Amino acid sequence: MAIKIIAAGFRLCWAMLMIAALVLPAAAVQPDEILPDPRLESRARALSAQLRCLVCRNETIDDSNAPLARDLRLIVREHLQAGDTDQQILDFMVARYGTYILLKPPFWSSAVFLWLLPLIILLLAALYLFYAARAAKKRAQPATAKALPALTAAEEARLADILAGSDERQPPAGKK
Repeated sequence: MAIKIIAAGFRLCWAMLMIAALVLPAAAVQPDEILPDPRLESRARALSAQLRCLVCRNETIDDSNAPLARDLRLIVREHLQAGDTDQQILDFMVARYGTYILLKPPFWSSAVFLWLLPLIILLLAALYLFYAARAAKKRAQPATAKALPALTAAEEARLADILAGSDERQPPAGKK
């Protein structure tokens, strides 16, 4: 019995959430903003979905309840009623508010450098670390046999005696 009550409660909550999800986006556009011509209204909605609310970050003016978003929606509708094309309206908004108002700003080739700059810095840092580690490794290695002078015959004989186990303290050749 308790499980049925819980399941009914979940279904009721789910239904309320679905109704809220359907009603809340429509609450942003006020009834007095809606245009009588359905084609113009659909164009207004499409344009409003492309424009960012300057008060609410990353929210369209169509979804925002901010007073500025309402003013922007009204401007879009006024331009539509005046016969402006969609591109003319977008150009007007960009001229007035900058490209920030567009949810999808245009691509600029000069901005590619800004996107690639972190990658370039990362590659340069990796190259620096590689060469620094390589130089440190070379400094840490003992001198190789090639860097030392060759042994004389007397030194080779003395080394052979030491390795053979006869460590007689003889002075080096040429010194007495």
